[in-house]
Amino acid sequence: MNSRNSSVFVLTVVLMSILLLGEGIVKAQPRDATVHDPVMIKQDDTYYLFHTGQGISVKSSTDLNNWTEEDQVFESTPEWVFKILPDFGNHIWAPDIAYHDGKYYLYYSVSAFGRNNSAIGVATNTTLHPDDPDFEWVDHGPVVQSVPGRDMWNAIDPNLAFDDDGTPWMTFGSFWMGLKIVKLKDNLTEVVTDTAEEWHTVAARHRYWKLDERDAGDSANPELDYEELYPDDILEMNRNMENGATEAPFIFKKDGYYYLFISWDRCCRGVESTYKIMVGRSKDITGPYLDRSNKKLIHGGGTLVAKDNDEWAAVGHPAAYTFEGTDYLVFHGYDISEDGRPKLWISEITWDEEDWPQISLEGN
Repeated sequence: MNSRNSSVFVLTVVLMSILLLGEGIVKAQPRDATVHDPVMIKQDDTYYLFHTGQGISVKSSTDLNNWTEEDQVFESTPEWVFKILPDFGNHIWAPDIAYHDGKYYLYYSVSAFGRNNSAIGVATNTTLHPDDPDFEWVDHGPVVQSVPGRDMWNAIDPNLAFDDDGTPWMTFGSFWMGLKIVKLKDNLTEVVTDTAEEWHTVAARHRYWKLDERDAGDSANPELDYEELYPDDILEMNRNMENGATEAPFIFKKDGYYYLFISWDRCCRGVESTYKIMVGRSKDITGPYLDRSNKKLIHGGGTLVAKDNDEWAAVGHPAAYTFEGTDYLVFHGYDISEDGRPKLWISEITWDEEDWPQISLEGN
C-alpha cells in the first residue's frame, strides 16, 4: 500500500470510528442523570430537559449525554396554587414542554400524592436560553383542576398535542377512571368549555366498583384508613395495583397515526416500582386508541413497549420526539444497582413492519 492509499485508509478508518461513536452517542440509552418524569425540547444547538423537582427542574445538553443543571423554573410557588394546596412545598410534578408560534409553553402538575386534589398550570417564555435578555417565565395559572369527591379523574401529567387541522388538545390523567383529552383554546392556556363533546377518555383500566371515589386505586391516600375502609380482599386488590393503574399519556404523530404512549402500574418506589410503558394508536386524536390486537385502550388495552429487566426495576413516564430525523423515547428507569435511583433514558425508536414502535433496554 503506497503512502497516499495508506493515508486514505487511515482517514476512512477514523471517519468510520467517528460515525460509529456518533451512533453510540445516539443509541447510548441510560444517562447518569437523576430525573423523574422527563420531557425534552431543542432550541438551536441545545437540548433542554424539564422534569419533576423543586420549582420544576431543568437540565441542558449539547450532546444528549452530558447534562448541566440549570436554575429551576419557579423559585417560589405560584400564588394560585395555595388556593388549592395551602401547604404546597413547590415540588412540581410531570411537566410538558412545547413550542408554538414563537413561544415555549411549559405545562406542569401540582398535587398531593395519592389524591386527586390536583391542577395543571402553564407558563410561557420566548426563549429557553438563560443568558438571553428576553428569558423570563410568565405564569398563566391553572388550565384544568380536579377535585376529590367530585371528579373521577386526576389533573396531572399533561401533554400538549395538535391534530391534523392544527387544533390544540391536552392529554392528562392518572388512575381513577382513566386518561383524558380535552380541547384547548387557541391561546393554549384555557380549556374549551362551551361543549361537553370536547372532553374524551383515551385510556383506562379496570377499577373495582366498590372503591371509595377518593381512592386512586393504589391504597396511597394518607387521608384514608384503608383497613377500616375495605375488607381484606379489596385491600389486597388495591395493594396489587389492580385498580385503574395507568397514567402519563403522551401523543406522538407519525405516518397518519396518533400514537398514545402511557405508563402502567406503580411509580416512585425505587426498586419496588412496577412501571412499564405501553402504547396504542388511532387515526383520530381523540381515539379510539387500539393496541396491536385491536383492543381499545379505554377497555384496558395496550401494547408493551418496555418493562423491567435484570438491571432496571421499572421504566415509565415516556415522551416521544423526533430530533435530526431520528425518533426517540425519553423516560426514566429505576436502576437496581443504585438502589432504585431514577435515571434518564433516551432510546432510539425503531418501527416494525406493522409500524409499531420498539425500543431496547439491552446493551447497557
